[in-house]
Amino acid sequence: MKDVRSKLLKLQKLKKHEYHHFIHKIHKRHNISKRTLFYVKEYGQHTHVSRTIIKESIKVLFFASIISSLGGLAIEQIKTVFVSIMPLVILLPALNDMIGDYGTIISSKFSTLLYENKVNRKWWKEGLIKRLFLQVVSVALITTVLSTMAAFVISSLSKNAVSLDVAYKVFLIAIIDVVALVSVLFLVAILAGTIIYRKKEDPSNFLIPITTSVADFGNMLILAMLVMAFF
Repeated sequence: MKDVRSKLLKLQKLKKHEYHHFIHKIHKRHNISKRTLFYVKEYGQHTHVSRTIIKESIKVLFFASIISSLGGLAIEQIKTVFVSIMPLVILLPALNDMIGDYGTIISSKFSTLLYENKVNRKWWKEGLIKRLFLQVVSVALITTVLSTMAAFVISSLSKNAVSLDVAYKVFLIAIIDVVALVSVLFLVAILAGTIIYRKKEDPSNFLIPITTSVADFGNMLILAMLVMAFF
C-alpha cells in the first residue's frame, strides 16, 4: 500500500498534459486504470484544479463568445418580421436556454462514455449513442411543445393573439429548430470530443463551451432562416 501511495505521489509531480511512461508502469504492476492515473497526474492533491480548467477552457470560451455574438446578426436581418410575431419573441430566450442545456447534457454524457471506453470508431452504430440521442430529442420535443403553448398563452394575455395559420407556422419553426440543433450538437460533441480525447486532454473542459456557443449561434441562425422561409 505504501509502495502504491509513494508512486502516486511521484506521479502527481510529473509534467502536466503528457502521457508519461510511468503511468503504464503503475497500471501494469498495480492494475490501476490508466484514466484514473492520468487524472491523478493532471488533477492531483498538489495541483490547482481550477487553474487547469480555466487555462484549458479560456481560449475555447473566448472563441465561443465570438461565435455566439454572431448569431445576433442573423436575427438583425429579419428583426422587422420577427418582432411582429410575438410568440417567437417570447420563445427566443427560452429556446436559447433549453438548447444550451441540451448541449451541456450531450457534452457531459458523451465525455463520460469516452472515459468509460464505450465509444469506438463506428460511433454511429453504438446503442448507447443512439439511446442518448433519442432521449435528448424526446425531452427536447416535449419541452418545446410546452414552451410554445406557454408562448401562445402569454401572447394572448398580452393582447397579441395570433391566427391559427401563424400559430401553426410558429409551432413548426420551433420543432424544426430544436430537432435540427440537437442533431448538430450531437455531431459537434462527438467529433470534437473524440479529437480532444485522443490528444489526451479532458473533453469536459472544451465541449461545454463549444456546444453552448454553437447552440446560441445555430438557434438564431436557423430561426432567421425558418422565419424567412415561412413568412
